[in-house]
Amino acid sequence: MHIEITIVVLCYRTGKRINSYVSKIKNILDANIFVWELVLVGNYDDGASDETPALVNELAANDPRIRAVTLPKKGMMGWDARTGMDMARGKYLCIVDGDEQIPAEDIIRVYQKIRTDNLDFVLPYREKRHDGFIRILNSKIYNIFAKILFPCIKVKDINAKPKIFTKMAYEKLNLTSDDWFIDAEIVIKSSKLGLKIGQVPTEFKENEYRRSFVTLDTVMEFIKNLIMVRLKEYRKW
Repeated sequence: MHIEITIVVLCYRTGKRINSYVSKIKNILDANIFVWELVLVGNYDDGASDETPALVNELAANDPRIRAVTLPKKGMMGWDARTGMDMARGKYLCIVDGDEQIPAEDIIRVYQKIRTDNLDFVLPYREKRHDGFIRILNSKIYNIFAKILFPCIKVKDINAKPKIFTKMAYEKLNLTSDDWFIDAEIVIKSSKLGLKIGQVPTEFKENEYRRSFVTLDTVMEFIKNLIMVRLKEYRKW
């Protein structure tokens, strides 16, 4: 049967919280989309105590519309994202974090935007944020640097999710990032390829049960990667 959309959920170290988020996503999808699938990415660190892989495997075993990816980690967020997105079978492909900071309803809002406006790629921008001053400041600095180095970027919020592509658009991107840079790689390549891009506003929730994995070191890594990509382009010229 034709799958309309694949939702790839990044579940790294979410623990039992992933059960409630998956339930919310399923309810939203059932109310709005006839045929869908979920790919739950529960990749894990070797030797670490993490119940997430077992939980996502159990969710997949109890619903044929859900598949799980539980591999020993060979990279960071980008590697996790690519292992999930490469399994997608839907006409549309959505990537979303599983920590519940992103309302499940946003998936439908972004999906409706890409279909209604016949776009290749849609993402939200965080109009309201409740994740702390430091995280907000880090995000603003990163977005400013990205737009200075890559003037082709017109989106307001590079790292915001859910991101939804057509499957054809995703295949054109040929993503390679293994780390946090994958969000920027998606936006930069989409902009340079001239994909039709749309945006919708959202409200970003506070993460109530764990500290963010994004630190000042992560932001410096973002900026370093932006500069390295820009330098590679200059060398090609």
